[in-house]
Amino acid sequence: MWYEFLNIFFFVFHTAFTLFNIVGWAFPKTRKLHLITILLTAFSWFVLGIWYGWGYCACTDWHWQVREALGYNDRSDSYIHFLILHVTGKNFSKQLVDTVTVSIFLVTAVLSIWLNIRDWRKKERG
Repeated sequence: MWYEFLNIFFFVFHTAFTLFNIVGWAFPKTRKLHLITILLTAFSWFVLGIWYGWGYCACTDWHWQVREALGYNDRSDSYIHFLILHVTGKNFSKQLVDTVTVSIFLVTAVLSIWLNIRDWRKKERG
């Protein structure tokens, strides 16, 4: 029962977190939070990734552990690939999914940093 709850929790939380990373920069009220989530994602991928492998995500790791405890053997190399496969049934190549994921991440990270700096400067000017 507990693992079933965690499985659903990770689907909802991780998907919402991912979607927020994609669009959170667009709304002035969420830009600071978006910058934090983008930095957390970058830390996980690029700093923790030094020890656990490039693109490492603790959420994905924990979700896979829960799914394995439930008897699922449907692991993917990335949560995004896994999500696309389960939502659409399409099995795109890992390289395509990774390339699109990193591209979107980089664009949203640059937008978030730029807009947060712009908003901060605007606030400082009065």
